[in-house]
Formats: sequence, C-alpha cells, structure tokens
Amino acid sequence: MAKHVFLTGPPGIGKTTLIQKATEVLKSSGVPIDGFYTEEVRESGRRIGFDVITLSGRRGTLSRLGSDSSTARHEYRVGQYIVDLVSFEHLVLPVLRNVDLGSDTGKKVYVIDEVGKMELFSRSFIQAVRQTLTASGTTILGTIPIPKGKPLGLVEEIRSRKDVKVFNVLCNTNQLSA
Repeated sequence: MAKHVFLTGPPGIGKTTLIQKATEVLKSSGVPIDGFYTEEVRESGRRIGFDVITLSGRRGTLSRLGSDSSTARHEYRVGQYIVDLVSFEHLVLPVLRNVDLGSDTGKKVYVIDEVGKMELFSRSFIQAVRQTLTASGTTILGTIPIPKGKPLGLVEEIRSRKDVKVFNVLCNTNQLSA
C-alpha cells in the first residue's frame, strides 16, 4: 500500500495548485502538516524566477534569471535560471529536519513541491528527502517532474519505491474551482 503520494506532469499543468488545495483540506481537517511549495515569480508578466514558500509562510528565493555572461565559480544553473542554493537550503532544510524518526506517534504529512532539477543541486536536500521517505511517522505529498532527458537519480528512486504512488496530472487544474 502506498504511504507517499507524488504528482507528476508537464510544467504549468497545476501540480502546485493541487498540492495547495490538498494542503488546505488537510489543515482544516486537523492533520499535522508541514513542508513547502514553489511559486513562479513574475515581473511585468514575464517569469523571472521561482520562490520557495514554507507552509508556515516563510518565503525565499529558489532561482532568478541570470545573464549568460555570468562567470561565478559555484553557480548552479537550470536553463536561464541561477539557483540560490543558500536561500533554498536555509528555508527548506529546517522544515525537513523536524521529521520525527522515532515513532508513529508524531505522524505528520510533509509537502515537498518539488523534487526537481533546481532542488537536486542540494546534497543536503537529497539526504533530507530520503530520510523523510523512510521515517515511520511521515507521509509525503509531493511533486516530481515528468521523465525528460537525463534521468534524475532521486526522482527515479522515488518513482520505483513500493511505498510511493505517482499520479500523472493530465488536465490544467489551474482552471478548476473549489
């Protein structure tokens, strides 16, 4: 039986919207929940990057557009975006490190939106996700990208786990109403 649920689908299909709606329902039902989601950042109608927002409301930079002439030594890039690993880890790692590894008494749902290329630059994040997947008192509600190009190690690991159910989001959920 699946313990964790991950959504997958093309960019912009509404995976994060579904996660946010599910989070609201779980919170209003009294289910202990923590985690984070990502959100596009737009300026004058143009996407300039992504932010990370914790369920407690803290917000930080995940990535921003970068120039092609940038020559920083320890720069992490996905396409035209430069990943702010320090900001990402500062927000996300404390949330995932609160996982109770000991028992089922502290059962909690963790939202991880998303396990993707940008996030996987962080070895600490990879370790924290693995730890959360194996902790006895946790359930993950998360998102992963559709397979495209070179496989992403942790994403494929998640897909192949027997305690994970992956749902493919096929319609644009951003047009759904409550």
